[in-house]
Amino acid sequence: MENNTNKKMSILMFSGEYDKALAALILANSAKEINLDVTMFFAFWGLMLIRDPNSIPDEDKTTAEKMFANMTPRYIEDLPLSKMNFAGIGKKMLIGMMDDSDTPKLSDFLNGALKKGVNMKACKLSCEVMGFKEEELLKEVSIVTAEEYLVDALDSNIQLFI
Repeated sequence: MENNTNKKMSILMFSGEYDKALAALILANSAKEINLDVTMFFAFWGLMLIRDPNSIPDEDKTTAEKMFANMTPRYIEDLPLSKMNFAGIGKKMLIGMMDDSDTPKLSDFLNGALKKGVNMKACKLSCEVMGFKEEELLKEVSIVTAEEYLVDALDSNIQLFI
């Protein structure tokens, strides 16, 4: 295997859809397996991947923020498909096909990425607009500005927008 130490991949995760999240997390895990440094930057709908489902407080939220928090998927496994969702039927079919082929679940890929040391960053502005507080995110996630992410991404060998 080629020595990929000091090579980097940056993924800007804008989507909050199951299949796109699956692709991004498979790539992040695979990149760590070949010794790439990986940073994932979650913006807007991508924040749904890094919510801590056990920490969604109602205090200090506006009415709109409370409604938004209750209308969006709480658990990563509840994300919809980007295509052919058909009110959840398409996703059930995909999950069934994944089970048949012993493919890990989306949450397994997320936990694998966290264990492997993928750097998880949340967009500060996206958090502010969507009403997410730091304590509502997974503990491994830090909140950074878009500028901070871009400075880091400038050194990346691979940059993806999903």
